[in-house]
Amino acid sequence: MQQGEALLINDNNNRFYFSGFNSSAGVVLITKDEQYLLVDFRYFERAKNNVSALNVRLLEKYYANINELLLFHNIKTLFIETDKLTFLQVQRLKENIACEVSTDSCKSEKITELRSIKDKFEIDSIKKAQEITDAAYSHILNRINENVTEREIALDLEFFMRKNGSEGVAFDTIVVSGKNSSSPHGAPTEKPIQKGDFITMDFGARVNGYCSDMTRTVALGNVTAHQREVYEIVLKAQTETMNYIKAGVTCKSVDKIARDIICDAGYGECFGHGLGHSLGLEIHENPACNTRDDTLLQSGMIMTVEPGIYIEGKFGVRIENMVLIDENKCLNLTKSLNLLTIL
Repeated sequence: MQQGEALLINDNNNRFYFSGFNSSAGVVLITKDEQYLLVDFRYFERAKNNVSALNVRLLEKYYANINELLLFHNIKTLFIETDKLTFLQVQRLKENIACEVSTDSCKSEKITELRSIKDKFEIDSIKKAQEITDAAYSHILNRINENVTEREIALDLEFFMRKNGSEGVAFDTIVVSGKNSSSPHGAPTEKPIQKGDFITMDFGARVNGYCSDMTRTVALGNVTAHQREVYEIVLKAQTETMNYIKAGVTCKSVDKIARDIICDAGYGECFGHGLGHSLGLEIHENPACNTRDDTLLQSGMIMTVEPGIYIEGKFGVRIENMVLIDENKCLNLTKSLNLLTIL
């Protein structure tokens, strides 16, 4: 920050990123000389006892407390999270803040850039979350049979992850089987698992606020030649992409590796989502490997690689790994086997 400038952070995840303190409300105010965490009475005592890097203040009257600090630091321009606030929230800030409120997106873009490169603590947290996720997958393979439903599998996965160190699920667990597996983001139902079903499970744990994300598609009993063919195409798309992805290549070019393989096999219309995304405090962060994103990947980014083929009314296959981007390669953070597993 320059002298006379300040940045106001309202978003829960950005506030956690800068303060290390988890709360449902509050703000972080950053000036050139001081950084503040303002929280209400519900969180004040805990914040005082746990936050050392920021000056913790009680937030009693939102605009009055912020204006007091702005005047104290002689702030002329207040930058805001332009990508997180609604039009009405911006208007209210402009009406109540005692300085210019800038809608320049430069600071929001800088926050996004900072969060896209993970430091050691963040990487270690995501690795630990993935260890729990891998263990949950090993656990569930022994519990899938014709006597359980999609919903029961999802609950079993979630309970195992929480019992083994996860703070909660990284996102709503997806377990879909048979014809339901043709929906990429289908919700678990009371449908029982049947022999011959593909079962797609997309789930993740959360450690120190950071997410993991993994998808595996397994089969119960047997598979048809068509099912095996589709699975092998998706597996090839993932393998070739992981051999290519590294620092210095564009997100768009990474997506193209997998998309070309799937299209050349005749299933282009059945791959309707991007290849992958970054993740951290949120399950979907920037950048994303899709057909539009020209971002150059950098060392320290963590991306998912999750090609899929979804044949409406029949079945779907998705295989998802998380990778840590490095200069000349990627490090696979997902240890679970990705070859076709028939239970």
